[in-house]
Amino acid sequence: MNNKQKALNLLGLALRARRLVSGTPTVLANIRNQKAQLVIIADDASANTKKQFLDKCDYYKIPSYIIFSKDEISQAIGKERTVCAFTDNGFAQSFKKLL
Repeated sequence: MNNKQKALNLLGLALRARRLVSGTPTVLANIRNQKAQLVIIADDASANTKKQFLDKCDYYKIPSYIIFSKDEISQAIGKERTVCAFTDNGFAQSFKKLL
């Protein structure tokens, strides 16, 4: 199993542990509350979505990655999503190590 697949598996694990939030309004709220530790944006998200999240993450000093496709993220967490965010630092650090 390669690191990309392990990182996708980690998304599912974090979701089941309730340490991953997904969906545009929920992720934005967690960024504003500074509960988000790391934000993941689909590489095939719209330019507007990417800019919105990158600007928010930059302002609040939250690391963000544009990685995986919408399909890969959706399959990993079982919901159709474009963005998700770890709310737990341990999961965020594990994710960074895999990439």
